[in-house]
This record gives sequence, structure tokens and C-alpha cells, in this order.
Amino acid sequence: MIRIAEIDHVVLRAIDTDVMQRFYCDVLGCREERRQDEIGLVQLRAGSSLIDLVSIGGKLGRHGGAAPSGEGHNMDHLCLRVEDYDEAAILAYLKAHDVRIGELGSRYGAQGEGPSIYLYDPQGNMIELKGPPAA
Repeated sequence: MIRIAEIDHVVLRAIDTDVMQRFYCDVLGCREERRQDEIGLVQLRAGSSLIDLVSIGGKLGRHGGAAPSGEGHNMDHLCLRVEDYDEAAILAYLKAHDVRIGELGSRYGAQGEGPSIYLYDPQGNMIELKGPPAA
């Protein structure tokens, strides 16, 4: 039997890895952990997980076909659990960084039902910022 513990990493194919890295690091607080330019890979630390950015023109990225666009994406969304979730402060911060914000609501996640915010990275990938489960 397989018992999943957590998400280890997510891989996003990127049209412009520099723009994507600035968003995930400067806005969402990830940090670069490892880089392999020869294959077009940048690995960003996101808590206990990784977000891998793969250049669509690089060795790895060419295997994925056409570039993501307004009509097609790499995934539906990526959900990141946020420590010390303060919705008003998060929204103000995102707006100050000109981040496109989507729907707010209560959604079910790995730790139960709780608040969440949908937003979009520079390439149009949807990200969910998830708060703690409701008491």
C-alpha cells in the first residue's frame, strides 16, 4: 500500500523563468534552492515542498509540447497553505504587487474546510492560498 505524506514538488513549464521566479520569490516568499541551467530548471523552496520552473525552450521543457497560454495551462491550480493566514493583509499585499486576484471563499483542503484566495501568476496559472481549517 502507498501512503502519501505530502506534496514533494510541482513542476511548471515557464515561458519566461525569470519573470516566474521573481513572482514566486518576491511576491509569494519562495527562495531559490537549486538551479540547473543546462537543462533549464530552477527549483524554488516553498515551505517543505518545491516548485520547479522549467523553461519551455530548455531540455526538459521541450518535452511538454506547446507553451502555456491564455487558452491552455499547465495545470488547474496549485494550492499553497499559508502560515498565520490574515486575509485582509494578504489581499492588501497582493494588490500592492499588482497581482490579479480571483475568487475568495471557503474551500476544502488537506487539513479541512477553511478560507482561501485564488490568484494568478504572471503566466496565468491559478494559485490558491489556503488558510487553516475553520474551528
